[in-house]
Amino acid sequence: MITGPLAMLAVVWSVVLALVGGDAEPFGPWVAVLFLGLFVLVEFPVLHIIIRRQGFTITINEIPLILAMFYLPPLTVVLICTVGSLITQVRRRLPAAKLWFNVAKTAAATSLACLVLVAMPAIEDVGPGTWATLLLVVGTNTLVTLVAVAGVITIMQGPQAGGEVIRSAGSGLLIAAANASVGLVILICLESTGWSALLLLTLAGALMLIYRSYARFFRQHNTLADMYELTRAMTESGQNGTLADSMLGRIRALMQAEYATLWLPAQGRHPEVLLTARVDDPGLLDFARTPARAREKAREERRTVAVGRFLDGDEELRSALRQSDVKDVIVAPLRSGQAVIGSLEVVNRLGDIGHFKPGDVPIVETIAAHAAVALENSRLVDRLRYDAYHDGLTNLPNRRRISAALEEAVRVRAPGEMVAVLLFDVDALRQVNESLGHAAGDKVLVEVANRLRASAPSGSLVGRVGSDEFVVTLRVESVEVAMTLAGELREQIRDQMVFDALTLDVDTAVGVAVHPDHGSDPAILLQRVDLAATAAKSTPGSIQLFNPALESRSMRRLGLAGDLTRALDRGELEVYFQPKVTLGDRRLVGVECLARWEHPAHGAVAPEDFVAVAEHTGQLGRLTEAVLREGLRRSRDWMVADQPLAVAVNLSARTLTDQHFPNRVRELLEEYDVPPDRLTFEITETGVLDGTNRPMPTLRRLRDIGVRLSVDDFGTGHSSLSHLRRLPVHEIKVDRSFVQGMATDPGDLAIVNAVVTLAQQFGLTVVAEGVESELTLELLQDIGCQIGQGFLFSRPLSYERLEAWLGAQLEPESLLNGDVRRLRAVP
Repeated sequence: MITGPLAMLAVVWSVVLALVGGDAEPFGPWVAVLFLGLFVLVEFPVLHIIIRRQGFTITINEIPLILAMFYLPPLTVVLICTVGSLITQVRRRLPAAKLWFNVAKTAAATSLACLVLVAMPAIEDVGPGTWATLLLVVGTNTLVTLVAVAGVITIMQGPQAGGEVIRSAGSGLLIAAANASVGLVILICLESTGWSALLLLTLAGALMLIYRSYARFFRQHNTLADMYELTRAMTESGQNGTLADSMLGRIRALMQAEYATLWLPAQGRHPEVLLTARVDDPGLLDFARTPARAREKAREERRTVAVGRFLDGDEELRSALRQSDVKDVIVAPLRSGQAVIGSLEVVNRLGDIGHFKPGDVPIVETIAAHAAVALENSRLVDRLRYDAYHDGLTNLPNRRRISAALEEAVRVRAPGEMVAVLLFDVDALRQVNESLGHAAGDKVLVEVANRLRASAPSGSLVGRVGSDEFVVTLRVESVEVAMTLAGELREQIRDQMVFDALTLDVDTAVGVAVHPDHGSDPAILLQRVDLAATAAKSTPGSIQLFNPALESRSMRRLGLAGDLTRALDRGELEVYFQPKVTLGDRRLVGVECLARWEHPAHGAVAPEDFVAVAEHTGQLGRLTEAVLREGLRRSRDWMVADQPLAVAVNLSARTLTDQHFPNRVRELLEEYDVPPDRLTFEITETGVLDGTNRPMPTLRRLRDIGVRLSVDDFGTGHSSLSHLRRLPVHEIKVDRSFVQGMATDPGDLAIVNAVVTLAQQFGLTVVAEGVESELTLELLQDIGCQIGQGFLFSRPLSYERLEAWLGAQLEPESLLNGDVRRLRAVP
């Protein structure tokens, strides 16, 4: 659209010029060759001058044009300028479109300028009239060139860009006028005497040397300033994660390159990075023009690879450049110590005749050294930031990150949408650590994390918020969806975990809380889902949705801590006694001592509540000793009344880890003068069979004292009867959940029967808890169970009521015959 019309105009104007040009004065061919060489020569030097912080690019082709218009025929000038332009463009190796545009532009501008010259009065001397004519000719040439370039820019980049070319043409016109004035001065000197050419050449050489020194100094100053700005920008941007954006654009501008590329291979959790800044492109691109072979060589040899017209490079690399349509490239490795962590690459010096030179290589290497330090610091900062928000073992987000994500999710929640928080509490992790070592426990946690990450829906966030607690947060449509998902994820975790030759069964308790039903603050949501998870441990199915009762109970427990201390100081806790009788002849054989607390404000406090408070506040030892003292005192009183009766006291699993407890038991037995065999300690199955040997020393020392030991709630844990063989216990108590179901569930009956049969084989006494019906009593008698305990006989009673109960249950005829007192089963 531009080159064709320009070429046609050049032909037409040249034909007109040939017709009206008149007779040309003869001139030697050597003069034409001289001017052709002069035109080719002045096309290559491009001067860059800074005046008042504004840059100007200067070419001096107006000078030979002034001389040619004065000494040569117009048509010859057109021919020489056109041929000179063609030679220049070919030497620059321009693409065909640019080459022919520049040739057509030169031909059209020169032919029109020559027509103006022919139309003006003939030139006879070098006076002011000639000055005006030649300045008008040069101005015509410059204007045609300007219009042609503006037309191309308008077509390629739009009218706004073309208008900008016209608006910024003032400096170009001034430079053209200055060059024309210099050409006129040279013309006057040559017309005065031919010897002036020597002086002019000397002056031109001196000016060229001065310009080269100026250019070198300015380039060095400019490079140092740019390097300082680049280094500062890299330091600042390395702290906020925008290092690549800030660095690549500045490097590309500093090196006047078409492309600047940063390449970092995958390292650890960091993926591969390939980012490129391209001229006139505001963003970063994810591709590179650098030949892969050049990058590989720089990394393998750990040195800078530079290939181009003025740079070294073997034939293989030059061939790779030609195949990639790249004229030159510099690849500098990024080093961290002796390791190469990536590369910094600049491709294609801007401009058709621009090329990287050997002096550019040290600059790129210096930039690469600074960039490597900035990148390492940036990765260090990123690592510290990552560690601050992630768990070191599982690489999952930690509580801080989960809280921030919850806050954001709550803030941008859509209408009708819920934000669900699912907390998975891994059971028995402590036992795994103590029996198999912390390495095995860590493997369990990592496997749980992997299963949750793989099974959780897309869009959810999986994190670790405690030693054995994992959280999944996501958006759901309803509470039912959240509960269903909790069950599905729990089943995924419950699958067997195989580590080498070790196979583990891991279970979890799951708490569920949702926003907005259960709170809007992340801390409140996490607190409430933790309460739900704690409650889930004693819930069938091990999944619990938060409800306000859980929080009130937790808050109540927290408030009871101080009250419990005062109650223990004042002796306000009472001890109740529940009878244990033989099932065959229904004789009273002992009582179980149970702590009860009547709070002055809250009324009766559930034992599990104040026992939990005692465990968490370090008062468990005082509570246990208070119950033990009361039980021993009552046992002594009965013995004094010639009615010896055994007492049983419940022990917490935590008490079994106290190495001083057996000595304290011995002291209390001596203090109350009660035989050791009258005292039984009841320990839950999960406390005595926890998969470790920690309770064993205490159990053996208690047995050595002569105290009887009983396994309470047997059957509710995950241990087998075979574990009883290695325990120093005397009896087991079958949990009430099996005993109460014997009359209606054959499975429960079979379980109780198996427990009784095998326990008898081990020489252990069996006590059935929860005997509440005559049918259950008969079934227990049939399978050979010796002792029972339950509401069929009596509820837990205070000491005074126990005495009354004993008196009411005594059969008069047994006293007359001197038999042992006998009890009736009273519903």
